[in-house]
Amino acid sequence: MQTEPFVDGLCYPECPRWHDGAVWLSDQHAGVVVRVAMSDSGGSGTVEEVAALPTEPAGLGWAPDGTLRVVSMHDHRLLSLDLAAGADGRFELVADLSAFHPGLSNELLVDPAGRAYVGNIGFDYYGGDDPRPTVVVLVDPDGTVRVAAADLLVPNGMVLTPDGRTLVVAESFAHRLTAFTVAADGSLADRRVFADLGDDIPDGICLDAEGGVWYAAIGRHEVVRVVSDPAGRSGKATVTDRVSTGDREAVACVLGGPDRRRLFVCTTLHLDPEHSVPARSGRLEVVDVAVPGGGLP
Repeated sequence: MQTEPFVDGLCYPECPRWHDGAVWLSDQHAGVVVRVAMSDSGGSGTVEEVAALPTEPAGLGWAPDGTLRVVSMHDHRLLSLDLAAGADGRFELVADLSAFHPGLSNELLVDPAGRAYVGNIGFDYYGGDDPRPTVVVLVDPDGTVRVAAADLLVPNGMVLTPDGRTLVVAESFAHRLTAFTVAADGSLADRRVFADLGDDIPDGICLDAEGGVWYAAIGRHEVVRVVSDPAGRSGKATVTDRVSTGDREAVACVLGGPDRRRLFVCTTLHLDPEHSVPARSGRLEVVDVAVPGGGLP
């Protein structure tokens, strides 16, 4: 099984979300948030630029009032954008994360209460620094920032189960998916390995209705579905599906479409902005899968 092109001409698509009948994503190296509407046939998409953010957008989410939350990568900020008709189109600061994020800020998950979990790379990746552990922070709706989890090695994609009780984080450089129990106030505890991925480097992830996690495997040119053991504590996981992205790197994925059985995958030929911007070889690709999406995002 292999993905098929859905949208071409992007620079570096990341952090896809299914929201209000469309795929939203950050075209990071182009510095824009885009919305991809589906055609009536469902075979292709139409790209609409929603907002420009020169400091590069990353994770996306929505507050309970419908405002868009966007992670600004290079200046370590969580921003808000009112998309309602008549709004001024300007980003508003929700929280400054610079005291907590030594590396580029990246992924975001906004829970139903409007709390935002935000990760970061943890070191100067493009500058050649050695990897080191970092944190995921929790931003309360009033903008208060606290550490939700520490000692994570490149915390990347995140998902929340439908009952709101389990958060799973892709630790890219630890080659695993790590699960936490979510308390009533959003705090994370009871850390455990959801899936040991061997040599795989997981980037963006999404969750399905049976508890399976799809992850984009950097360097493998594929997206992979894993199911944890029933107890969810041994770290042992079963690979149930692999979908090739051909000669392209898969960097993130999300389940969407009318029945959430379409797996949308962000792919690229170039990870480095020096090459991705002039080439504009980024794509949103798609494949239909058996199990529909579940939980958030």
